Amino acid sequence: MSEKTRYSDEELEEFKALIKEKLEDAYNYYNSLKAAIVNSDGNDTSDTSPTFKVLEEGASTLSKEEAGQLAQRQMKFIQHLEAALIRIENKTYGVCRETGKLIPKERLRAVPHATLSVDAKNNRK
Repeated sequence: MSEKTRYSDEELEEFKALIKEKLEDAYNYYNSLKAAIVNSDGNDTSDTSPTFKVLEEGASTLSKEEAGQLAQRQMKFIQHLEAALIRIENKTYGVCRETGKLIPKERLRAVPHATLSVDAKNNRK
């Protein structure tokens, strides 16, 4: 029996469903980070309480910076997931871009946007 060179259409559909689920969660998280950055949950001009102090404002600024960094990372993750969906449509999903061999299903379930097998990734260090 020869070694498989790609996943079957049924297997690709399974991965597609998994990626779409992760993509929905990723967009929800991204939107919550964006809301934290623009502070749409309050503490805007309608909040005229004099209790805001310099330290609290500093903490708020730091929190927005952290949320901004997290939002950037989340958008990068979203882009990787969307690229994985394109690879599924092209039927190249799950193929290691260095070795050309199939990435094990266990790895793809854990990291659905993976483009390298564990061996190929370890060899890059």
